[in-house]
Amino acid sequence: MRHLAKCTFREGRALAGGSPLARRRDVVRRASEVAVVVTVLGVVAVIPGALPARAAKAKGGSVDVLYAGSLVDTMVKIGPAFERATGYTFDGFSAGSSALATEIKGETQKADVFVSAGGEAPASLEGTRNGEWVSWYAQFGTTPLLIGYNPKSKFAKQFRTEPWYKVIALPGFRLGRTDPAVDPKGVLAVTALDAAAKDFRMPVLKTLASETSDVFPEETLVGRLEAGQLDAGFFYGVEATAANIPTISLGSLTLTNPYEVTVVNRAPHEAAAQAFVAFLLSSQGGAILRAEGLTLDSPAILHGAKSAVPTSLQHLVS
Repeated sequence: MRHLAKCTFREGRALAGGSPLARRRDVVRRASEVAVVVTVLGVVAVIPGALPARAAKAKGGSVDVLYAGSLVDTMVKIGPAFERATGYTFDGFSAGSSALATEIKGETQKADVFVSAGGEAPASLEGTRNGEWVSWYAQFGTTPLLIGYNPKSKFAKQFRTEPWYKVIALPGFRLGRTDPAVDPKGVLAVTALDAAAKDFRMPVLKTLASETSDVFPEETLVGRLEAGQLDAGFFYGVEATAANIPTISLGSLTLTNPYEVTVVNRAPHEAAAQAFVAFLLSSQGGAILRAEGLTLDSPAILHGAKSAVPTSLQHLVS
């Protein structure tokens, strides 16, 4: 049943498209609480959920979490674990971090918690001129930039035997990345291509960095790779681990990105927001993040005044 749920989630992501802001809301439900219907040759089998657990969850209320698209698969695990531990309902929405900051500022998405890749997005929400949506944020982990490839790609063998910068320059190779205008990972990908072009004297890589035909929304990139639409793409280690994507390092190019979390000011569900951040930064949440390939910062590294952090969370940051 877990496998079915995961495949269904990926299908939705692979089909997502259009504007980087045209996103769907990802509601992660526990397998033990949802009735799953499977149709085989017209026969319908229903696996009922656990009614007491559902009632407890409804009583707790919901938390609206806006999170970086690179954490889609990780949140599939974090969300249900948080629900089981607290009784709250996790309601998540994923996109590029910069795009999410724009949606918070424009009030086009409800936000209790903002989980971003990089600190630029939450920093852009600080101060009076930015609506004072964020007063603090905390770095809870880091992840490296890698190249993930489709093991069924005709170029897969070359990835295992030749330098990555030569393979991606081969005719017909399809390399995916995200938009640097809305996603920090897109910025790192361009940095990697530009640096490799200079270090290895391959101008074609700089050309790749300026093309837009290989740019896709962050939350669709894994699905496109798995569907065979791409041979490879730039991914964070955490998302590649969560999706079981084979990767290669960038060799001498070491690029990493931090993950930050904050409770958004004027959060509609303040208690639920604090409960989610407390779970994310707890040993239980940390165990999931570590298993997904994140290098953790414990306690989380605080940006901003500690007095701005809710009292219930201050012991989790430094």
